[in-house]
Amino acid sequence: LLLGCELTASTKSYTFQVDEEDDSDHILALSVVCLTDGAKDECNVVEVVGRNHENQEIAVPVANLKLSCQPLLSLDNFKLQPPVTFRLAAGSGPVHLAGWHRIMHREDASFEDDDLSEEDEEELPPIMPAKK
Repeated sequence: LLLGCELTASTKSYTFQVDEEDDSDHILALSVVCLTDGAKDECNVVEVVGRNHENQEIAVPVANLKLSCQPLLSLDNFKLQPPVTFRLAAGSGPVHLAGWHRIMHREDASFEDDDLSEEDEEELPPIMPAKK
């Protein structure tokens, strides 16, 4: 699925979240951040706000765009774990963010190692010593 949003002076943030009851794994990948028509020649700083491994909120700047020197930034599918918020920390935009959202459905995890019989295991040949 494709993702797109625009941050402006009046809409400074966009939150991408998924249903917590969903039993799928979600990956959000950010591809491009760019200034769009009507942007002023000012610094536009875009932050990603998420949670770290201790569930504390953290904000990380991912783009600093200016019309006269860097109007576009390719992020090479920067992967994020939802929920995540994109925030225009400085500038008035408009800044367009584009990327994709992948949903990976979990398979039944009832498979156990001890269900394997010895007949199913592939036997590897013994390692032979090198000849002199």
